[in-house]
Amino acid sequence: MIDLRRLHVLRAVDHYGTVTAAAQAMHFTPSAASQQIRQLARDLGVQLLEPQGRGVRLTPAAHSLLAHADAIQVRWEEAELDLRADHGAPAGLLRVSGFPMAVSVLLAPMAAHLRKRHPRLTVRIQEAPVLESFDLLFEGEIDLAVVDVTPYNPPLSDARFDQQPLLDDPYDLVVPDTHHLAGLARVDLAEAAREEWIAPVPESPCRPHVLSACGAAGFTPDIVHHALDWNVTAHLVAHGLGVALIPRLAHLAPHLPISRVPCTGDPHRKLLSCTRSAGRRRPAVAAALRELHDLAPTAVA
Repeated sequence: MIDLRRLHVLRAVDHYGTVTAAAQAMHFTPSAASQQIRQLARDLGVQLLEPQGRGVRLTPAAHSLLAHADAIQVRWEEAELDLRADHGAPAGLLRVSGFPMAVSVLLAPMAAHLRKRHPRLTVRIQEAPVLESFDLLFEGEIDLAVVDVTPYNPPLSDARFDQQPLLDDPYDLVVPDTHHLAGLARVDLAEAAREEWIAPVPESPCRPHVLSACGAAGFTPDIVHHALDWNVTAHLVAHGLGVALIPRLAHLAPHLPISRVPCTGDPHRKLLSCTRSAGRRRPAVAAALRELHDLAPTAVA
């Protein structure tokens, strides 16, 4: 008989990449986590971890076991939903997370609408970076996340998560009001190829979107300033220190002497709603998703 607690430790190693990181997330010591996996391997009579450089990696047998474990996890969650099915109004606790802009523009109004329409439902919002939201879902700490598509996300085929399109957030070229491109109905990014640029900091998940859009227009931007917050970027633009690509969801200070110019080629980033597998069947999650999809078209208008 497989010990499901030990199996969860192995799932955590696969998710976090190392025994140490998995142990930290599960509030174990690394030695205790390793012991759990060694005992699971003895119970099954197979090797689950093998050395790789200074660390370890999962064996083919471990990956095969986890494929079955993910399927079992989905069935358990489906069974729990069936047993706890509430055919009335959504009720109970709904825990959601999102990166800062998603919280401000989508999750906050969603929670306000749900509070009015479903008084028996309590929504708890947690601001979290994109990858941390996946960790929170994996750990069962939240029920729903709004995430940005980045190169570092789990693939859409990952059976642990149900990731579905929510909206496309266009990037606008933002320039000072006095700039020669200000006021145009639409601009080809190639026209800004020789400008000085302000870009997200290197660790920002938005940076690849900006570089990709410029690359598609045929140039590498001359990045002279970096910023983490979009309003900081907008202030730098307002002082004539460069131009920038800023997503339309970003609400910029209205007093700044800057202009947003839509771009040809439709550079954009994709936002997804994400739950654990089978999580969308829960009435509270389904109600939240309906609100999010109602909000999405006006959010980027």
